[in-house]
Amino acid sequence: MRLLLVEDDSTLRAQLRTGLQAAGYAVDEADNGIDAHHLGAHEAFDAVVLDLGLPQLDGLSVLQRWREAGLTLPVLILTARDGWAEKVAGIDAGADDYLTKPFHLEELLARLRALIRRAQGLASPVLRAGAVALDTRSSRVTIDGRPLVLTSLEFRLLAYLMHRPGSVVSRTELSEHLYAQDADRDSNTIEVFIGRLRRKLPPALIETVRGLGYRLVPPP
Repeated sequence: MRLLLVEDDSTLRAQLRTGLQAAGYAVDEADNGIDAHHLGAHEAFDAVVLDLGLPQLDGLSVLQRWREAGLTLPVLILTARDGWAEKVAGIDAGADDYLTKPFHLEELLARLRALIRRAQGLASPVLRAGAVALDTRSSRVTIDGRPLVLTSLEFRLLAYLMHRPGSVVSRTELSEHLYAQDADRDSNTIEVFIGRLRRKLPPALIETVRGLGYRLVPPP
């Protein structure tokens, strides 16, 4: 899963980046509204953490421009402690949720998980595909209750597919959502990691759709 983190406070941004990466997300950053708008409009993200008090272009304007352009990516806005008017304006502009500063990282992570699940029509924090269960809260995967050891990239790849059961996902889409902008993206390496995942998962769980990509096929 790939996130856009928009915060002009460098200390807070660094703390959030560290926490988000530790939770298994690929993270892109922006410290002003102009860069944030450009990234959100031209890159693929699963969710955005957006501070409203930004230089150059305020966060509310960034959000409004995204929504006017038809972008539906989930957005969690950050507001000041006494900024109830900002909360209302942000939600009216198209925000999916808000968090008031100061906040605990655990709450931010929980709200992001919920936003990403809801964007795919999923309710439970535990995603299941037959004997495979992925707990989005603890980033743990089990098969028939037994823990499965995955690398961080293998986990992100499996999580992306399990958020989209039955949907065909191209290698390009996977590379766009698994790596941050400054990473060395090579869609061919996705095939390597798919192969590694298949060796760890039950047979036929990940299907190759020739010429299109991959699909997670939950057992009946």
